Amino acid sequence: SRRHKLYREELNLTSPAAPLPLRPEASWLQFHLGISRDGLYPRSSAAVTRLLRDLQELPTISADYSQDEKALLGACDCSQIVKPSGVHLKLVLRFQDFGKAMFKPMRQKREEETPEDFFYFVDFQRHNAEIAAFHLDRILDFRRVPPTVGRLINVTKEILEVTKNEVLQSVFFVSPASNVCFFAKCPYMCKTEYAVCGNPHLLEGSLSAFLPSLNLAPRLSIPNPWIRSYSFDGKEEWEVNPLYCNTVREIYPYSTGNRLLNIVDMAIFDFLTGNMDRHHYEMFTKFGDDGFLLHLDNARGFGRHSHDEISILAPLSQCCRIKRTTLLRLQLLAEPEYRLSDVMRESLLQDPLAPVLTEPHLLALDRRLQLILDAVGKCINTFGEATVVANDTAQPRSHAPDRARLDT
Repeated sequence: SRRHKLYREELNLTSPAAPLPLRPEASWLQFHLGISRDGLYPRSSAAVTRLLRDLQELPTISADYSQDEKALLGACDCSQIVKPSGVHLKLVLRFQDFGKAMFKPMRQKREEETPEDFFYFVDFQRHNAEIAAFHLDRILDFRRVPPTVGRLINVTKEILEVTKNEVLQSVFFVSPASNVCFFAKCPYMCKTEYAVCGNPHLLEGSLSAFLPSLNLAPRLSIPNPWIRSYSFDGKEEWEVNPLYCNTVREIYPYSTGNRLLNIVDMAIFDFLTGNMDRHHYEMFTKFGDDGFLLHLDNARGFGRHSHDEISILAPLSQCCRIKRTTLLRLQLLAEPEYRLSDVMRESLLQDPLAPVLTEPHLLALDRRLQLILDAVGKCINTFGEATVVANDTAQPRSHAPDRARLDT
């Protein structure tokens, strides 16, 4: 705390800062303006390219806890945490031009697999999973994951010395190995042995660009119909009733439009990453009930390359419906010359923290892709292609009024 105070006095940061102008060409703003009903960004987006570069290079000007962590701080009993070595440690880092990103530090080495005895709701959050999920989402042409990039963060200069949050300042310490470490307060990790540490100052992490504020672009958070039970015992209805989708189909908005097909897209994406933690999904209200689903919070993916969790595919296998565009893309990525593992490997080489995934995780993508295509084939054999494959290739192009805009 003393060091932080001296640093601020040295740079005269205690005086009120002059208001900063908003630059229309800022990559953060251009990314937000590019959001449309088709996805978070166009297929070829110069703004996203610039945004990823800025996330890698621009210095941080402040650091703080995220809003959900602030809401919970001090409002929990740490003894009630199932696994205090836990799962969450994330910060909001701010940059110039009003840019901000969610920082998730490295908590698990790439070659480590999630232990078999871990429940999905107490698994680690992996920074490299967030990075890989962005690349996979873009390869699948979903474009529903915010731009995410890896970065080596100097936790002293880029977090401790720029934060104004005294609670965050208080959780920094120097380890016996002379590394600078920090940990989260309750409700997630309450002890220094659950900290993350630099080497001695540098720490790997993922940076995910923030979406427009809720005031400018309201979003809905909706429970996933295939939500899992978040307890040690008990099952949800979909886990015991193979005809569960018949019930879902009768409920609006899954009874009409593209919502159910978008849920299947999300399940396919989660199956490829191995993410079992999709309890809710979010949508922009601006685009109505048929808008795309945001694929947020992917840090629990890519935990076990040796296991394929078939239950994640329940929306596909129970409903036997898939978009034609999704199926065509999957079939293309199963071809030897466009093999998904090869495309992912090449894409991930662009990230500063490459290699982002180990080779077994990349090869697992090919195996899981084939399992998806097998599930679709089984559905077609049972119900016929006309029933299973939904033709979404002739959808009208988005119009200017449908685009998400920031009011300036």
